[in-house]
Amino acid sequence: MAYLNENYLKLQAGYLFPEVARRVREFCEANPETTKRLIRCGIGDVTEPLPRAAVEAMKRAVEELGHPKTFRGYGPEQGYEFLRSTIAQCDYRDRNIEIADDEIFISDGSKCDCGYILDILGDQNKVAVPDPVYPVYVDTNVMAGHTGQCRKDGSYEGIVYLPCTAENNFVPDPPKEHLDLVYLCFPNNPTGAVASWAQLSRWVDYAREHEALLLFDAAYEAYISDPDIPHSIFQIPGARECAIELRSFSKNGGFTGVRCGFTVMPKSLLARTENGRRLPFHPFWQRRWSTKSNSVSYPVQRGAEALYLPEGRKQVRALIDHYMGNANLLRDAAADAGLETFGGVNAPYIWLKTPDGLTSWQMFDRMLRELNVVITPGAGFGAHGEGYFRISAFNSRENAEAVAGRLKSLQ
Repeated sequence: MAYLNENYLKLQAGYLFPEVARRVREFCEANPETTKRLIRCGIGDVTEPLPRAAVEAMKRAVEELGHPKTFRGYGPEQGYEFLRSTIAQCDYRDRNIEIADDEIFISDGSKCDCGYILDILGDQNKVAVPDPVYPVYVDTNVMAGHTGQCRKDGSYEGIVYLPCTAENNFVPDPPKEHLDLVYLCFPNNPTGAVASWAQLSRWVDYAREHEALLLFDAAYEAYISDPDIPHSIFQIPGARECAIELRSFSKNGGFTGVRCGFTVMPKSLLARTENGRRLPFHPFWQRRWSTKSNSVSYPVQRGAEALYLPEGRKQVRALIDHYMGNANLLRDAAADAGLETFGGVNAPYIWLKTPDGLTSWQMFDRMLRELNVVITPGAGFGAHGEGYFRISAFNSRENAEAVAGRLKSLQ
């Protein structure tokens, strides 16, 4: 009989979103008459069709695979050069950020890369995450054996939690203590907060002083409308020596079901060994991909490339404008209902304070029962998420308008 990786035994009963799904399923089974009225604003999944530019590009790519002269088998494990060079040019060099083509690694999404990156990181690192936080950052470290046991409040021994509160605008400050690995996500999931140049500069300064690594999740950067907010950690001087950036086509191109994203791994980024050697991360990340992956399918990579074409850019902008239009509707309706609201300006998530001293799961039950609207309880994102809940703007305009109307009854 094979032995189990017992780190999985440390995990809490269920990952947040399956637990939300379980509760919704039980509610619908007990109240079948509400099923058609139910509107889901919990999980951050897109609802609108793919941009036509991506669809047509994928069709052409599939057709290529049906002919001997244009057929392709295995592609480069790190991604096709046509996509890597397009990303490096359009997302970085056009913004005066020096990123080489071979510093881009194509993957099936930033969520996956959050876990994959731990393959090349040792278990000695002192890890810090914001609180509240996207649960994947914590759970993948638990699975990899980088934490102790789970405490009663849901936090884990061995992880440093950086409080994100209304008082600090949900952007944590660097601590005085030493850290080796810090997860940052801006625009933030779940709070919708963004970090300024000054705030990110403080983190880069901290990382360079402490020789720490910043793992920067920029999956929602396309939603930034404020010209004074940086889109990439690499816009901050010195970040190439201390940061890795994760990005995704899921939320700007609607690729949640298609699956494509990328990691930016600078060749100037160094790690240390136990005997004091300093080695670049890049060759080990490349070796990890060469050994464990065959990258993303050719048609999908052609679809992602098409998002950078003039028509593709227009269609991506239309998608973002649609979801941010929903966010404006929901944010205004929540404020009119007397709820304290955050986010929803440079991000597709609205973060709300629960009224009347309700816990976040009590608010989940109230929204489900009274409004037939599914939201995400803040407690699922960490101890400092208690007393808050998240509403996702990823929905049809019809559903967003319906939820906005129902929120008025909370007054």
